[in-house]
Amino acid sequence: MGSTTTAGALTAGTHEIDIDGVRQVYHVAGTGPVCIVHSGGPGIEWAYLRMPTLEEHLTMVYLEPVGTGASGQLADPRDYRLDTYSRFLHGVVEHLDQERVLLLGHSHGGFVIQRYALDHPDRVAGLILYDTSPVTGAGFWAEAMAGVQRYVERHPDRPEAADVAVAFQETPAEPDDNWVSTKLQRILPVYFADYWGRESEYAPMRAAVRGWLGPQLGEEPTPFDVRDQLGSITAPSLVIVGEHDFICGTRWATMLHDGIPGSRHVLLTDSGHFGHLEQPEEFTRAIVEFVG
Repeated sequence: MGSTTTAGALTAGTHEIDIDGVRQVYHVAGTGPVCIVHSGGPGIEWAYLRMPTLEEHLTMVYLEPVGTGASGQLADPRDYRLDTYSRFLHGVVEHLDQERVLLLGHSHGGFVIQRYALDHPDRVAGLILYDTSPVTGAGFWAEAMAGVQRYVERHPDRPEAADVAVAFQETPAEPDDNWVSTKLQRILPVYFADYWGRESEYAPMRAAVRGWLGPQLGEEPTPFDVRDQLGSITAPSLVIVGEHDFICGTRWATMLHDGIPGSRHVLLTDSGHFGHLEQPEEFTRAIVEFVG
Protein backbone atom coordinates (compact mmCIF):
# COMPACT_ATOMS: atom_id res chain seq x y z
CA MET A 1 0.00 0.00 0.00
CA GLY A 2 1.63 3.23 -1.10
CA SER A 3 -0.17 6.12 0.62
CA THR A 4 1.42 9.47 1.41
CA THR A 5 1.09 11.07 4.84
CA THR A 6 0.90 14.80 5.52
CA ALA A 7 0.29 16.94 8.58
CA GLY A 8 -3.25 18.06 9.27
CA ALA A 9 -4.91 14.98 7.82
CA LEU A 10 -8.02 15.75 9.91
CA THR A 11 -8.02 19.51 9.40
CA ALA A 12 -11.33 20.76 8.02
CA GLY A 13 -11.33 21.10 4.25
CA THR A 14 -10.42 19.10 1.17
CA HIS A 15 -7.44 16.75 1.19
CA GLU A 16 -5.65 14.71 -1.43
CA ILE A 17 -3.41 11.68 -1.04
CA ASP A 18 -1.83 9.19 -3.40
CA ILE A 19 -2.74 5.51 -3.14
CA ASP A 20 -0.80 3.21 -5.44
CA GLY A 21 -0.32 6.04 -7.93
CA VAL A 22 -3.99 7.10 -7.97
CA ARG A 23 -5.31 10.33 -6.46
CA GLN A 24 -7.73 9.90 -3.54
CA VAL A 25 -9.64 12.99 -2.43
CA TYR A 26 -11.54 13.32 0.84
CA HIS A 27 -13.27 16.11 2.75
CA VAL A 28 -13.21 16.73 6.51
CA ALA A 29 -15.89 18.59 8.46
CA GLY A 30 -17.08 18.58 12.05
CA THR A 31 -15.70 17.60 15.42
CA GLY A 32 -15.75 14.48 17.56
CA PRO A 33 -14.98 10.81 16.87
CA VAL A 34 -13.79 10.13 13.33
CA CYS A 35 -16.37 8.70 10.95
CA ILE A 36 -15.39 7.86 7.37
CA VAL A 37 -18.29 8.06 4.92
CA HIS A 38 -18.48 6.06 1.69
CA SER A 39 -21.18 7.10 -0.76
CA GLY A 40 -23.23 4.86 -3.05
CA GLY A 41 -23.40 4.08 -6.70
CA PRO A 42 -20.96 2.89 -7.72
CA GLY A 43 -19.95 6.08 -9.47
CA ILE A 44 -22.05 8.75 -7.70
CA GLU A 45 -20.62 12.00 -6.41
CA TRP A 46 -20.16 12.19 -2.65
CA ALA A 47 -21.90 15.53 -2.10
CA TYR A 48 -25.44 14.12 -1.91
CA LEU A 49 -24.39 12.40 1.32
CA ARG A 50 -23.17 15.52 3.13
CA MET A 51 -24.60 15.41 6.68
CA PRO A 52 -24.23 18.78 8.44
CA THR A 53 -26.24 17.69 11.48
CA LEU A 54 -23.84 14.81 12.14
CA GLU A 55 -20.88 17.17 11.80
CA GLU A 56 -22.01 18.70 15.09
CA HIS A 57 -21.17 15.40 16.79
CA LEU A 58 -18.58 13.62 14.65
CA THR A 59 -15.54 14.41 12.55
CA MET A 60 -16.96 13.40 9.19
CA VAL A 61 -14.49 12.27 6.55
CA TYR A 62 -16.30 12.12 3.22
CA LEU A 63 -14.52 10.10 0.54
CA GLU A 64 -14.73 10.90 -3.14
CA PRO A 65 -14.66 7.27 -4.25
CA VAL A 66 -12.01 6.47 -6.81
CA GLY A 67 -13.37 7.08 -10.29
CA THR A 68 -15.61 9.96 -9.19
CA GLY A 69 -15.22 13.70 -8.74
CA ALA A 70 -11.69 14.94 -8.21
CA SER A 71 -10.33 11.50 -7.31
CA GLY A 72 -8.32 9.65 -9.93
CA GLN A 73 -9.55 7.18 -12.51
CA LEU A 74 -8.39 3.59 -12.76
CA ALA A 75 -6.57 2.60 -15.95
CA ASP A 76 -8.84 -0.41 -16.45
CA PRO A 77 -12.55 0.17 -15.59
CA ARG A 78 -12.95 -3.53 -14.88
CA ASP A 79 -10.92 -2.93 -11.71
CA TYR A 80 -13.71 -0.94 -10.04
CA ARG A 81 -14.52 -3.79 -7.67
CA LEU A 82 -15.33 -4.00 -3.98
CA ASP A 83 -11.83 -5.18 -3.14
CA THR A 84 -10.48 -2.06 -4.90
CA TYR A 85 -12.78 0.29 -2.99
CA SER A 86 -11.85 -1.48 0.25
CA ARG A 87 -8.16 -1.04 -0.56
CA PHE A 88 -8.59 2.69 -1.14
CA LEU A 89 -10.61 3.00 2.05
CA HIS A 90 -7.81 1.29 3.94
CA GLY A 91 -5.34 3.76 2.47
CA VAL A 92 -7.37 6.62 3.94
CA VAL A 93 -7.70 4.90 7.33
CA GLU A 94 -3.93 4.49 7.48
CA HIS A 95 -3.33 8.05 6.33
CA LEU A 96 -5.56 9.45 9.06
CA ASP A 97 -3.40 7.61 11.62
CA GLN A 98 -6.39 6.52 13.68
CA GLU A 99 -6.24 3.21 15.52
CA ARG A 100 -9.92 2.58 14.78
CA VAL A 101 -12.62 4.56 13.00
CA LEU A 102 -16.36 4.57 12.57
CA LEU A 103 -17.48 3.71 9.07
CA LEU A 104 -20.73 4.86 7.45
CA GLY A 105 -21.63 3.28 4.13
CA HIS A 106 -24.71 4.16 2.10
CA SER A 107 -26.14 1.74 -0.46
CA HIS A 108 -23.17 0.43 -2.50
CA GLY A 109 -20.95 2.15 0.05
CA GLY A 110 -22.45 -0.23 2.59
CA PHE A 111 -21.14 -3.15 0.53
CA VAL A 112 -17.70 -1.54 0.70
CA ILE A 113 -17.65 -1.11 4.47
CA GLN A 114 -18.94 -4.64 5.04
CA ARG A 115 -16.08 -5.94 2.92
CA TYR A 116 -13.64 -3.70 4.81
CA ALA A 117 -14.92 -4.75 8.24
CA LEU A 118 -14.47 -8.40 7.31
CA ASP A 119 -10.96 -7.80 5.99
CA HIS A 120 -9.76 -5.33 8.67
CA PRO A 121 -11.79 -5.93 11.85
CA ASP A 122 -9.10 -4.42 14.06
CA ARG A 123 -9.48 -0.99 12.42
CA VAL A 124 -13.25 -0.62 12.83
CA ALA A 125 -14.74 1.11 15.88
CA GLY A 126 -18.28 0.75 14.57
CA LEU A 127 -20.34 0.21 11.43
CA ILE A 128 -23.28 2.31 10.27
CA LEU A 129 -24.96 0.33 7.50
CA TYR A 130 -27.32 2.79 5.86
CA ASP A 131 -29.87 1.55 3.31
CA THR A 132 -27.73 -1.33 2.13
CA SER A 133 -27.73 -5.12 1.86
CA PRO A 134 -25.49 -8.13 2.53
CA VAL A 135 -26.29 -9.59 -0.88
CA THR A 136 -27.03 -8.62 -4.48
CA GLY A 137 -27.56 -10.83 -7.49
CA ALA A 138 -30.58 -11.69 -9.63
CA GLY A 139 -33.12 -11.82 -6.80
CA PHE A 140 -32.02 -8.47 -5.40
CA TRP A 141 -32.36 -6.71 -8.75
CA ALA A 142 -35.66 -8.40 -9.60
CA GLU A 143 -37.13 -7.13 -6.35
CA ALA A 144 -35.79 -3.63 -7.03
CA MET A 145 -37.32 -3.52 -10.49
CA ALA A 146 -40.62 -4.72 -9.07
CA GLY A 147 -40.40 -1.76 -6.69
CA VAL A 148 -39.95 0.57 -9.64
CA GLN A 149 -43.08 -0.82 -11.28
CA ARG A 150 -45.09 -0.39 -8.08
CA TYR A 151 -43.92 3.21 -7.95
CA VAL A 152 -45.17 3.85 -11.49
CA GLU A 153 -48.52 2.30 -10.62
CA ARG A 154 -48.87 4.55 -7.56
CA HIS A 155 -48.43 7.67 -9.73
CA PRO A 156 -50.52 7.04 -12.85
CA ASP A 157 -51.05 10.76 -13.50
CA ARG A 158 -47.36 11.69 -13.48
CA PRO A 159 -45.44 11.22 -16.73
CA GLU A 160 -42.23 11.73 -14.76
CA ALA A 161 -43.00 8.59 -12.77
CA ALA A 162 -43.40 6.52 -15.92
CA ASP A 163 -40.13 7.95 -17.19
CA VAL A 164 -38.34 6.48 -14.16
CA ALA A 165 -39.08 2.97 -15.43
CA VAL A 166 -38.03 3.94 -18.96
CA ALA A 167 -34.75 5.42 -17.73
CA PHE A 168 -33.84 2.26 -15.83
CA GLN A 169 -34.05 0.27 -19.06
CA GLU A 170 -32.29 2.66 -21.45
CA THR A 171 -28.64 2.26 -22.38
CA PRO A 172 -27.26 4.18 -25.35
CA ALA A 173 -24.78 2.66 -27.77
CA GLU A 174 -22.01 4.92 -26.44
CA PRO A 175 -22.78 5.89 -22.83
CA ASP A 176 -20.69 8.57 -21.12
CA ASP A 177 -20.54 10.49 -17.85
CA ASN A 178 -23.18 12.99 -18.97
CA TRP A 179 -25.58 10.16 -19.73
CA VAL A 180 -24.98 8.68 -16.26
CA SER A 181 -25.72 12.03 -14.59
CA THR A 182 -28.86 12.57 -16.65
CA LYS A 183 -30.10 9.06 -15.90
CA LEU A 184 -29.56 9.60 -12.18
CA GLN A 185 -31.61 12.78 -12.31
CA ARG A 186 -34.41 10.99 -14.16
CA ILE A 187 -34.66 8.04 -11.77
CA LEU A 188 -34.08 9.87 -8.50
CA PRO A 189 -37.76 10.41 -7.53
CA VAL A 190 -38.30 6.69 -6.93
CA TYR A 191 -35.60 6.77 -4.25
CA PHE A 192 -37.70 9.05 -2.01
CA ALA A 193 -40.77 8.13 0.01
CA ASP A 194 -42.62 11.20 -1.30
CA TYR A 195 -40.59 13.11 -3.87
CA TRP A 196 -43.56 14.87 -5.47
CA GLY A 197 -45.02 15.99 -2.16
CA ARG A 198 -41.71 17.59 -1.16
CA GLU A 199 -40.31 18.42 -4.57
CA SER A 200 -39.23 21.93 -3.58
CA GLU A 201 -36.92 20.42 -0.93
CA TYR A 202 -35.44 17.68 -3.06
CA ALA A 203 -35.26 19.26 -6.52
CA PRO A 204 -31.91 21.04 -5.87
CA MET A 205 -30.28 17.76 -4.90
CA ARG A 206 -31.79 16.06 -7.94
CA ALA A 207 -30.50 18.76 -10.26
CA ALA A 208 -27.00 18.66 -8.74
CA VAL A 209 -26.38 14.91 -8.57
CA ARG A 210 -23.57 13.68 -10.81
CA GLY A 211 -22.31 10.28 -11.83
CA TRP A 212 -19.39 8.70 -13.67
CA LEU A 213 -19.49 5.81 -16.10
CA GLY A 214 -16.17 4.15 -15.26
CA PRO A 215 -17.15 2.70 -11.86
CA GLN A 216 -20.27 1.16 -13.40
CA LEU A 217 -18.05 -0.95 -15.67
CA GLY A 218 -16.39 -2.83 -12.81
CA GLU A 219 -16.38 -6.61 -13.07
CA GLU A 220 -16.95 -8.36 -9.76
CA PRO A 221 -15.85 -12.02 -9.86
CA THR A 222 -19.15 -13.05 -8.22
CA PRO A 223 -22.30 -11.25 -7.02
CA PHE A 224 -21.84 -9.64 -3.61
CA ASP A 225 -22.93 -12.02 -0.85
CA VAL A 226 -21.51 -11.94 2.68
CA ARG A 227 -24.52 -13.38 4.49
CA ASP A 228 -22.55 -16.35 5.79
CA GLN A 229 -19.80 -14.05 7.12
CA LEU A 230 -21.92 -11.53 9.02
CA GLY A 231 -21.66 -13.53 12.22
CA SER A 232 -17.93 -12.82 12.37
CA ILE A 233 -18.43 -9.03 12.52
CA THR A 234 -17.62 -8.02 16.08
CA ALA A 235 -17.70 -4.23 15.75
CA PRO A 236 -20.79 -2.46 17.15
CA SER A 237 -23.16 -2.08 14.21
CA LEU A 238 -26.18 0.06 13.42
CA VAL A 239 -28.50 -0.91 10.57
CA ILE A 240 -30.63 2.05 9.48
CA VAL A 241 -33.20 1.83 6.69
CA GLY A 242 -36.07 3.75 5.15
CA GLU A 243 -39.37 1.87 5.20
CA HIS A 244 -40.12 2.96 1.62
CA ASP A 245 -36.69 2.22 0.14
CA PHE A 246 -37.40 0.28 -3.07
CA ILE A 247 -33.84 -0.95 -3.64
CA CYS A 248 -32.16 -1.56 -0.27
CA GLY A 249 -35.26 -1.86 1.84
CA THR A 250 -36.40 -3.59 4.98
CA ARG A 251 -35.90 -7.18 3.78
CA TRP A 252 -32.18 -6.60 3.30
CA ALA A 253 -31.84 -4.54 6.47
CA THR A 254 -33.41 -7.36 8.47
CA MET A 255 -30.85 -9.79 6.99
CA LEU A 256 -28.07 -7.52 8.20
CA HIS A 257 -29.59 -7.05 11.65
CA ASP A 258 -30.25 -10.75 12.12
CA GLY A 259 -26.81 -11.70 10.83
CA ILE A 260 -24.60 -9.29 12.79
CA PRO A 261 -24.44 -10.21 16.49
CA GLY A 262 -25.72 -7.48 18.78
CA SER A 263 -26.52 -5.03 16.00
CA ARG A 264 -29.07 -2.25 16.40
CA HIS A 265 -31.84 -1.68 13.88
CA VAL A 266 -33.58 1.63 13.16
CA LEU A 267 -36.53 1.96 10.78
CA LEU A 268 -37.26 5.42 9.36
CA THR A 269 -40.98 5.17 8.65
CA ASP A 270 -41.26 8.23 6.39
CA SER A 271 -38.11 7.71 4.32
CA GLY A 272 -37.00 5.99 1.17
CA HIS A 273 -33.32 5.69 0.25
CA PHE A 274 -32.29 9.10 1.61
CA GLY A 275 -33.25 9.21 5.27
CA HIS A 276 -30.57 11.81 6.02
CA LEU A 277 -32.59 14.18 3.81
CA GLU A 278 -36.11 12.89 4.43
CA GLN A 279 -35.93 12.51 8.22
CA PRO A 280 -32.71 14.29 9.23
CA GLU A 281 -33.55 14.67 12.92
CA GLU A 282 -34.45 11.01 13.39
CA PHE A 283 -31.49 9.91 11.29
CA THR A 284 -29.04 12.03 13.28
CA ARG A 285 -30.49 11.01 16.64
CA ALA A 286 -30.18 7.32 15.79
CA ILE A 287 -26.49 7.66 14.94
CA VAL A 288 -25.62 9.93 17.87
CA GLU A 289 -27.29 7.50 20.29
CA PHE A 290 -25.44 4.61 18.66
CA VAL A 291 -22.06 6.32 18.93
CA GLY A 292 -22.84 7.26 22.54
